[in-house]
Amino acid sequence: MTLKDWIRAALAGCALAVMPLAQSATAETLRVVNSGVESTLNVPMNRAVVVESDVPFAELSIANPGIADISSLSDRTIYVLGKSPGLTTLTLLDAAGRLITNVNVRVAADVTEFKERLRQILPGERIEVRTANDGIVLSGTVSSSQRLQRALDLAERYAPERVSNLMSVSGVQQVMLKVRFAEMQRSVSKSLSSSWGFNGGTDFGVNGGTGTVATQPALGNALAGNIPATNENAGAVLFGFNAGSVQVGLLLEALEQKGVVRSLAEPNLTALSGQEAKFLAGGEYPVPVAQDDDTISVEFKPFGIQLNFIPRVIDNDAINLELQAAVSAIDTSNGVNINGFEIDAFTRRETSTTVELRDGESFAIAGLIEDNFLDNVTGLPWLGDVPVLGTLFRSTDYARNQTELVIIVTAHLVTPTRGEALALPTDRVKPPSEKDLFLFGRTARTERPTSGAAGEVAKQDFSGSYGYVMD
Repeated sequence: MTLKDWIRAALAGCALAVMPLAQSATAETLRVVNSGVESTLNVPMNRAVVVESDVPFAELSIANPGIADISSLSDRTIYVLGKSPGLTTLTLLDAAGRLITNVNVRVAADVTEFKERLRQILPGERIEVRTANDGIVLSGTVSSSQRLQRALDLAERYAPERVSNLMSVSGVQQVMLKVRFAEMQRSVSKSLSSSWGFNGGTDFGVNGGTGTVATQPALGNALAGNIPATNENAGAVLFGFNAGSVQVGLLLEALEQKGVVRSLAEPNLTALSGQEAKFLAGGEYPVPVAQDDDTISVEFKPFGIQLNFIPRVIDNDAINLELQAAVSAIDTSNGVNINGFEIDAFTRRETSTTVELRDGESFAIAGLIEDNFLDNVTGLPWLGDVPVLGTLFRSTDYARNQTELVIIVTAHLVTPTRGEALALPTDRVKPPSEKDLFLFGRTARTERPTSGAAGEVAKQDFSGSYGYVMD
């Protein structure tokens, strides 16, 4: 053996001699007990649990007495009382002071009664209930937003202001609202009037008249055989004759007007349950507004078809609608002139209401029937009251206006679809070719769709128009 080998052997012997001394020093300063936590004990708050041990214990302790309180009933039985939410450790020792076990004691709110009430009030709902510190966590899926709110309200009874909502609502939650404005206006007016005038000439020096020939220019035209310029009726007949030097003129005027106006608007709008949706098809009219510093500003007032609504999907596919709908138009006949500014008026039909209906159902939320009737008779006293002949000395006007308005709403639960399944009004109308435009005078070229869902519908043998029709 060489010298190097002797040195290596000596160093190895020294190392082996030192190692037991180091281990002995460490063991004397710190002794780690390897017995870990064997179980977790769940204790409801303000309730007690009795625990039995398989091994007799001589001493027990709790890490945090504020969370749980303990007392021994025997050398194998422990009484644990939950005081406040939290997690602590229960330690058991034997007579020799050796560790038997550590038990995690978890104290949480008592949700047993809450779970039972939840099953009774909302049967069939997949709601999971958990505790988190001193609160309640709700998760799972419910069938409607109204039932979700009921579960939250019930949880607030057991843990006020300590409820966490992780639930989601299943089913369709998008609502398409279809509103139809239908208005009919009928007007009838009739009038029959007569007026007369005479001129006695220079011998008598008498000029006079009634009605539209009462003024001197109109009287001169009537006696000369001309219809007075002030006549505004649809038909007028002038009669005249001479009796010596006396000229007599009689003017009969008649008017009959009939008119029917039909207006229809059908705005459609889709919104998510609980969210507000707005729709405006029209424009904005500038209205001057005076300011405090003697300046004029412009405020724009919207007009046209307006629709605002908030849908809420509730139990069994029922839909609660908070709705505001209006149809307005500019009315130039009722405008005003203020300091040189011509401001037009507006005609407006508006409704605001809240209704409840199911998918596909309709509701007539507003209706108006207006009937205005006017009679007017003017004539000369006494002469106008004479039967038959009194017609020549009086004028009669008759007017009647009727308006009928109905607003109907229809709600549908809708889901998105593929984009190619939706047809647009412009899909079947194409620009014309030069041959169609110049030779045949066609301003548009209509094509049937060949692809997508619209093409599948077009392949069916329908005997009429369908979808969007543009004339």
